[in-house]
Parts: sequence; structure tokens; C-alpha cells
Amino acid sequence: MFADFANIWTPVCLSRDLRPGKPLARRIAGERVVFFRDAAGKACALIDRCPHRGVTLSLGRVVKGELECPFHGWRFDGEGRNCGVPWNPDAKREHLGACALPVREIAGLLWLHTGFAPQAGPLVSETLLAPDIALCAQSVVWNAHWTRVMENMLDMPHLPFVHRRTIGKGLSRLVEGGRRMDIDLEERPYGAHMTNRIDGVARPGALDYRFPNIMELSIDPPGRLLRLMVACIPEDEGATRLLLLTIRNFARSTLLDPVFRLMNGRIAGEDRRIVESSSPGEVPPPGEEKSVRTDAPTLAFRRIYRETLRGSSARRPDGVDRLPA
Repeated sequence: MFADFANIWTPVCLSRDLRPGKPLARRIAGERVVFFRDAAGKACALIDRCPHRGVTLSLGRVVKGELECPFHGWRFDGEGRNCGVPWNPDAKREHLGACALPVREIAGLLWLHTGFAPQAGPLVSETLLAPDIALCAQSVVWNAHWTRVMENMLDMPHLPFVHRRTIGKGLSRLVEGGRRMDIDLEERPYGAHMTNRIDGVARPGALDYRFPNIMELSIDPPGRLLRLMVACIPEDEGATRLLLLTIRNFARSTLLDPVFRLMNGRIAGEDRRIVESSSPGEVPPPGEEKSVRTDAPTLAFRRIYRETLRGSSARRPDGVDRLPA
């Protein structure tokens, strides 16, 4: 299960997007997952498949904090325990449970663990934990493998070409004349921190890679905080959901959220057609594409992906490794 993306934490959406009494369906790394809130308001997640006849649980309803299957009315709590089998009071419900997944709500986000026994909780950016911030979000699905999307988010040299009218405007004036870009990459416990220099002169801003699938771009105005954060969440081999976050400590009114969503959406849209054209879909092994010095961050990501995620899978507690698609 969760092939090539197993046993890690990933954000899924804003916590407020998971409303009481309403199931939320997502597809993550080839697996259908349903989120809902129990009677106490706690976020829960189950594999989105009824163990009875395999139907999609997210088509059902939440009743008193339990998820009811739309087919025969079986009910499950947030731990996957079977809480009722209509017409069968003698059913051995302890053997008729659904498959639960670990969920956390931290810093206004809903996080899912793509496994069953996390050793620790999510490693959350300190930006999301800062006081007095406004957080707005949007999501979009690209027709691309998540590794191509993720490495695009870590690629600095493309900015003056793809984003010449937005975040790459300053760099676009410096491309000509044989100038040299140097990217300084510093490993951190969460991944890596990157800055760049042009002809030895440091450029404003910084980029952070947060394992396994988050990019944080710092574009802080003087004395203020403004970050663009993107989580690249694989739906399957050919589709990636981007969770686009804008975090700021100024202009915090929600009335301004559409403005920041427009900005973040425009920047992501500039990348989309380029990334979706990539071939092959998944980032290839070393040596199959030509690279240069300024590709160091994306090459580092490729190494991390192949060493820690590619080939990974989660084994269900009941021993079932893979569910029907």
C-alpha cells in the first residue's frame, strides 16, 4: 500500500476543510482514503473501502461520529472498529472492522501517515507555528508524477524563464552576459535550506525542502513574513494534488485571502504546462538525463527519493498488502 510513498507524514488539507458530519475523500499514492470527524470532533481516517463488499465508504454518511457504509449500513468508528451490522445482531463485529490510518491536526493542517505505526509525529515548519499568522490555501491537480512536481519546486534556475512576470522578474534581468549562479545548499534535520548568488552577490529570499514533499519559499518583505508553501501529494502515478499555502503576518483579514490565492495560483499555473510535459513521468535514475552544477538541489531530491521512498510500501495490520483499485 502507498507504493513509493509509504510510512511518511503528508499534509492533506486545512483542518477546517474537514467539516463535522461530512466525509472527505482523497486518493493518496494509489489508495483511496476517507476522512471524517468522530463524535468528539477528532479527525479520523479509514481506507475508503468497506470490508463487506468493497464499496466506497465516503459515499456514506457520518452518524453520531461513526461512518456508515452506503450499501448495507455497517458503521465504523475512527479506529476502524465495527459498531453495527444491521439485521445481524449476532455478527462477530470484532472481526468485521475497517482499516484505520494515523491522523494528526497540527498548525491548522490535517496530516496523514501513509502507514500504520508512526515512530513520531509530523515535522512541522516553524513558519506554520509562528504567532499571529494568516493561512490561506487552495489545491489543484496536475497530470504529472509527484517527483517531477516536487523537483520543479526546488529548481531555482527556471525562475527567470517560467516566472519572468512574477517571482522570477528580478532574475530575468540578470540572465544575459554570461553571469554565474551559485546555489548554496545546507542540509537540515527537516531536509535542506537553499539560497543563491549571482556573480558572488547574494540574492534575496530562500528556499526550504521539507522531507518528503514540501517546498517553502521565503519572500519576506522588510520586517514582515510572507511564505509560499507547496505540498506535492501523489494521487497516483500520473496525478499530483498540490496543496498551495500562503502564510503571512500582515494583511491578515480573510477578505484578502482571494488576493493571495490568486498570486499563488498564478505562479503555480506558470509551472503546470511545463511540468506536465515531462518525459518520462517519474524522475529517472542518475545518468539518464543531462545535468549541470545548478541542478544540485534537484539531484539531491532524486537521491533522497530513490534511497528512502522508491520501492517503499506499507503493510496492513491484517496482512493485506494491496487493495483493489
